[in-house]
Amino acid sequence: MPTIDYLPLDATAVRTSIELVGTATAADLSRPTPCRAWTLYGLLAHMATQHYGFAAASRGEDDPAIWKLRDLGDDPVKAYAESAEHVLDAFAQPGVAERTFPLAEFGADFPGAQAISFHFIDYVVHSWDVAKSLGTTVSFSPEVLEAAHTLAQIVPPGDLRVTPGAAFAVDIPWSGDDTLDGIVAYLGRNPSWPS
Repeated sequence: MPTIDYLPLDATAVRTSIELVGTATAADLSRPTPCRAWTLYGLLAHMATQHYGFAAASRGEDDPAIWKLRDLGDDPVKAYAESAEHVLDAFAQPGVAERTFPLAEFGADFPGAQAISFHFIDYVVHSWDVAKSLGTTVSFSPEVLEAAHTLAQIVPPGDLRVTPGAAFAVDIPWSGDDTLDGIVAYLGRNPSWPS
């Protein structure tokens, strides 16, 4: 089985999130999202924090304070875009996939390629979250969806998903044909949200 290069796939997911977030207005920031109990502002703060955390980890930095939830200031949309560009730049550095990422938030070190795959699946799902919050849709290429689907199936089901701070919730039964909906359902989002 060939190894998947998650770097270009991750860049696609992150750039998609930038485009979606770029359509948000100040009034949209208080909208609910499918992601836990977060408003869109809370989700963007989480996403920006993750971008800075993964970027720092790609440089070998392991300070847990990097993962502290960020304030997005007076222009949250711009602050989000800056965080996303920051991680894209960090991941574009030579040899990044061969480095070890100390992911303090996860309490462990991971091979760079694996850490980037974590970031990738997160931004496929969070792009969907943002789109749902804004009342629109998001689409990805078959290549992105295939890689995300394969990766999602590796996420263990069961008790790990119900522990506090779990990245994904218990899977939602889903029998539709849409691949992205299937991915988010397996990772605990209701494709029919907000119904």
